[in-house]
Amino acid sequence: MVRFLVVPQWQGSPAARAMLLVDGASAIAGDLPRARTTTLDVPVEAGESLGTGVHRLSSLLRTRELVREHLTDEYTVLIGGDCSITVAALDALPGGNDDLAVVWCDAHADMNTPETSPSGAFSGMALRAILGEGEPQLALTAPLPRDRIVSVGMRALDDAEVDEISSFTHLQVADLDDTDALLDAVRATGASRVWVHIDVDVLDPAEIAGVSDPAPFGLTPAALASAIRRLRDELPLAGATVSGFAPRTPADAVDDLGAILRLIGAVA
Repeated sequence: MVRFLVVPQWQGSPAARAMLLVDGASAIAGDLPRARTTTLDVPVEAGESLGTGVHRLSSLLRTRELVREHLTDEYTVLIGGDCSITVAALDALPGGNDDLAVVWCDAHADMNTPETSPSGAFSGMALRAILGEGEPQLALTAPLPRDRIVSVGMRALDDAEVDEISSFTHLQVADLDDTDALLDAVRATGASRVWVHIDVDVLDPAEIAGVSDPAPFGLTPAALASAIRRLRDELPLAGATVSGFAPRTPADAVDDLGAILRLIGAVA
């Protein structure tokens, strides 16, 4: 049975209104089964960079500890908050990462380091940290190789990220017209388990308004959900993340929740 872990972390986001991520996580939590949902008491304060190039590092490290304390052998879907919570989950994943592939569904590459980041925000470094690179206090201790990363819908890159993603398997929006495309890409990695990370900005702005940095020409919830369900038919999910929901008003949250709950249904 699925368990939901709500992690309303905002400190990894570069957005001017990053704390809207807390509202988004709360809105999603309201539609989850209460008996199967735990909301972490993450830091509210911004935190300090602690002499590094990562803004708000002290709060990020505290949230990481909380995720580690609460992640169990049960199949868990994390609800964010900013998308860097996936790094915390993978660092604490029961069974480790040796047989794991990561499907990174995100409009952005999240492949910066403290040296290349235009913002200093950790969410823009999250995938790089999964590879074991960047700030050592946040990078995975058991990193994934690049050939076990499958990106989906990535289309808004910083200049410094372009070369860094060249060795990934990329699925563009049109590729998901074939429902088997995601399954085939993950099978090609040789992994026997999969973590599916979804930043909801992978969706087209016409499908969802509550994101901080929308990118045009994204996926539909139906296409992404179908691809994930097909993947789950054949390979076990080690866990999943649904993150990046930042509605500006309660009414906007209600308008967007249908799309988000469709994605949660696919991974859960």
